[in-house]
Amino acid sequence: MKFIQTDYFSKKNVLKFPDHVVAIAVTVDDTGITANADGKKIVPAGTNVGGVSASVLADETQLVCEKNSDGAAGEAGAAVDAEGVLLNDVDVTYGPASGAMIIHGFIDLGKLPEMPHANAAKVMAGRVVFLA
Repeated sequence: MKFIQTDYFSKKNVLKFPDHVVAIAVTVDDTGITANADGKKIVPAGTNVGGVSASVLADETQLVCEKNSDGAAGEAGAAVDAEGVLLNDVDVTYGPASGAMIIHGFIDLGKLPEMPHANAAKVMAGRVVFLA
C-alpha cells in the first residue's frame, strides 16, 4: 500500500501585505504542466495566469494557465494576457483544479517562482503591484 505524506503547514505566501488582497476562484488548466520528482504536477503560488482562450474576468468558466512569456495577445502563454497571480500552489496532477487568482494586491518579488515578465506587470499595473 502506498502512502503520500502532504505538508499543509508550510504554505508559501507571495503577498507583501497579507491583509490587503482581493482574489477570485479560478480553475487551473493542467495542460503542459510537467510532473516534479514526486510525480505531482504543481503550478506554484506567484505564477502569472490568465484565461486559456478568453478573459477569465469576463467569463468565469474559462480555465487559467501561465501567462509569463513573450508573444502577442492571444498567443499561448503571452504575458500581455496575464490577468492575475496565483495565491497558492495548485496541484493539477489529476486534471484541472481549483485555485485563487489575485486580482488586486501587493506581491513580494522575492517570493515568486520566477520574475514577472515586463508585459505581465504592465497589464496588471494598478491592480497587482510587484514590490521588492
